[in-house]
Amino acid sequence: CEAVKNNIFGTYNTAKAAIEHKVNKFVILSTDKAVNPTNVMGATKRICEMIVQSLDKRSKTEFVAVRFGNVLGSAGSVIPLFRRQIARGGPLTITDKRITRYFMTASEAADLVIIAGFLAEQGELFLLDMGEPVRIYDLAENLIRLSGLEVGTDIEIKCTGLRPGEKLYEERLMAEEGLRTTPNGMISIARPILFDEDAFYKALDEMYEAAYAETDRMKEMVAALVPTYVVDHSAEQAAKERSITKARSNETDFLSFFIMKSPFYILGCCKCLGIGFQVSRIELLFHLHFI
Repeated sequence: CEAVKNNIFGTYNTAKAAIEHKVNKFVILSTDKAVNPTNVMGATKRICEMIVQSLDKRSKTEFVAVRFGNVLGSAGSVIPLFRRQIARGGPLTITDKRITRYFMTASEAADLVIIAGFLAEQGELFLLDMGEPVRIYDLAENLIRLSGLEVGTDIEIKCTGLRPGEKLYEERLMAEEGLRTTPNGMISIARPILFDEDAFYKALDEMYEAAYAETDRMKEMVAALVPTYVVDHSAEQAAKERSITKARSNETDFLSFFIMKSPFYILGCCKCLGIGFQVSRIELLFHLHFI
């Protein structure tokens, strides 16, 4: 629910404030993860794009969205993480050897925002030509070599497995969007996808109430607005299993401590209850192991 409150309604409230105060242009920063999203972050960003697209028709404020790739060197970039891991002696961790991502520099990101604001007219969605996607494994290898080290000899690269909702590759466009060029050859404009705006805002009102009621059906509500988002419950299932395992571990630790410290008390309780058998501490621990 926090992603919905922050991304969707943070954007919506800020956009309404811009309209109220007669702001000329409003630029929202989106992400390539909004294209055919596989996680809540990407799906909520897609809804943010839909909000600004529709509000552009309903106000004098000119709304525009820019869809970013990964910004090199930013706080969320993989490069600072790799540098910290190299400084610690490794290993460098990636989720999958095949994974690729689009990258852009901080200056390219800033230029995209400025140019999009200048060209904004009808709720457009702007994209930067980021060239070919980069394989993260190759990036890790290059950073190791640039640090004067050898892969596999001085430092390892470890694959940890894809996280729930993580893609092997990102996409810049949905099939229906298409592109048209701008005078700046590096920046293109995606064609907006039409949707039922009245139904959209009715669903947003219901989503707002549900988010602050902390519903457990938020992913399904998001998917209803973003048809290309397929809900994945594996993360919640994994968290539930970890919680159960931890609870069992805590119970076992407590009972083990109790038995180790108080075997004679337990035997005394058995006698008071009329239980006519004797059991040793070792037998109790052995049986506890299989609870």
